[in-house]
Amino acid sequence: MKGIIVSLCILLAIQCALATVYFSDDIKGDWESRWVVSNFKQSEGQAGKWDVTAGKFYGDAEEDKGLHTSQDAKFYAISSKFPKDFSNKDKTLVVQYRVKHEQNIDCGGGYLKLLPAGTDQKTFNGDSTYNIMFGPDICGSTKRVHLIFNYKGKNHLLNKQVPCESDELSHLYTLIVKPDNTYEIKIDNKQKASGKLDEDWDILGPKKIKDPKVSKPSDWVDEKEIADPEDKKPEGWDDIPREIADPDAKKPEDWDDDLDGTWEAPKTPNPEYKGEWRAKMIPNPAYKGEWVHPEIDNPDYKYDPAIYSYDSNGVIGIEIWQVKAGSIFDDFLVTDSVEEAEAAAEKILKRMEGEKKHKEEEDKKKREEEEKKRKEEEEKRKTEEANKATEGTEAEQDAQKQAENKIEDEDEKKEDL
Repeated sequence: MKGIIVSLCILLAIQCALATVYFSDDIKGDWESRWVVSNFKQSEGQAGKWDVTAGKFYGDAEEDKGLHTSQDAKFYAISSKFPKDFSNKDKTLVVQYRVKHEQNIDCGGGYLKLLPAGTDQKTFNGDSTYNIMFGPDICGSTKRVHLIFNYKGKNHLLNKQVPCESDELSHLYTLIVKPDNTYEIKIDNKQKASGKLDEDWDILGPKKIKDPKVSKPSDWVDEKEIADPEDKKPEGWDDIPREIADPDAKKPEDWDDDLDGTWEAPKTPNPEYKGEWRAKMIPNPAYKGEWVHPEIDNPDYKYDPAIYSYDSNGVIGIEIWQVKAGSIFDDFLVTDSVEEAEAAAEKILKRMEGEKKHKEEEDKKKREEEEKKRKEEEEKRKTEEANKATEGTEAEQDAQKQAENKIEDEDEKKEDL
């Protein structure tokens, strides 16, 4: 058994050693020399400022530092160039990064884009051509993972709904695209979705189409029920009025028939009225079922084994808009090795455990401080009420004493008289 484990470890080490890391950045050191902030929306004053921080809670104060959106209701666009342009043809492509929405995001993106070499980073914006867009997008009740592939100049959105995480903690997003046109989405190193590019996107069009040479027969009966021809309308049905004079209405005492005219009781809905008569429905004996349009192979459909492939991948970028800012992006990795990404994920997840513990401690401290403040305010309120009560009692005592003194003075005056 030990031998098998050792062999697996050796194999994993070899695979990692053979892996190609196209891009890796944990936002340390001189990050501004590696990342280019776009001029997009800056002249209008709508571009948000990027800075670097680990946030309010973290597993490691230095390792958890990342790119941070710092201003509310702003556009954000930033990108970094790969050391070398590459094609993922005949290779696995893995894109992985960590994002934390510690601001309790209500509406805004948390996704990134993989762009071709030659992208103008200074003008990078929402209209810039990209190869893949991947990551969480949250707005109101919509909380999903976006995965968009550009195919022959057109962007195609994933047909599946893949829920994203929406709490205030860090989460690790991983995309794996393989040369057999399959994909996998992971969150925190756990699979959330997988499938085929030609099935989960409307990229190549439908494999089958309705036969244009066939139409529904003119005598086809697809009505499940019909009115019972033997059902007859009861006699007097149409004689029942919709409304009748209100039997409870009384003629006003001051009503003058000569001046006001003949008094008529107001109308009220007739409880006997049954509405328009309709014959009861019965099963249609001629019913043939719902007609299904026959399908044929789509003559325009052509399978493309290279949907997954891009000739040029040269830039990674974040281009988002956020109502409430505060997201932190970190631990970017683009590689051809699933094993490399998983090895990196293990280290990141350990830090995320520390971050969760830190947040729990901070939340506990906050609750304790709020409870302490509440008690202090309650004690202050009680003290103020007690003081007011004491002041009231003293005032009453003073008034009573003054009254007594006044009586004594009056008594003395009477004695003098």
